[in-house]
Amino acid sequence: DARLLAPQSGAMGYGLPAAIAAKVAFPERTVVCFAGDGDFQMNCQELGTAMQAGAQPIVLILNNGIYGTIRAHQERHYPARVSGTSLENPDFVTLAKAYGFHAERVEATRDFAAAFDRALGSVTGAVLDIAISPEALTPRQTLSQMRDAALASQKVKA
Repeated sequence: DARLLAPQSGAMGYGLPAAIAAKVAFPERTVVCFAGDGDFQMNCQELGTAMQAGAQPIVLILNNGIYGTIRAHQERHYPARVSGTSLENPDFVTLAKAYGFHAERVEATRDFAAAFDRALGSVTGAVLDIAISPEALTPRQTLSQMRDAALASQKVKA
């Protein structure tokens, strides 16, 4: 069971091309790419490359409408003074279908398992556009909790 993972910082846009390469190298394996919405937009045109190569992975877009990692850094260091981290996303389902992928939007956690099963069954590769709250940035701390902690820390230092 090989895993090809991007570094934990930087490398935005790496996931989709790496997933395509993994599918080319191991066509019999299930390849799943996890990408934030901002990350996915950096190389979404590579869906065309995937179709040309016959190497279509399953892509899970974690769509929260923000550059989450950048927003987290801003909230930690400059709480409540964020800049340039909100996104206006295209319709990822329509985009993926234009490239010949199976695609669907998942709005609720309870709907994910069935959507993922359909993605696994697709012969064309699949894109699942998964709606998540921008507040749900990490498993340990919401975006608001980050901001509140940073603001409290600034008050203590003052």
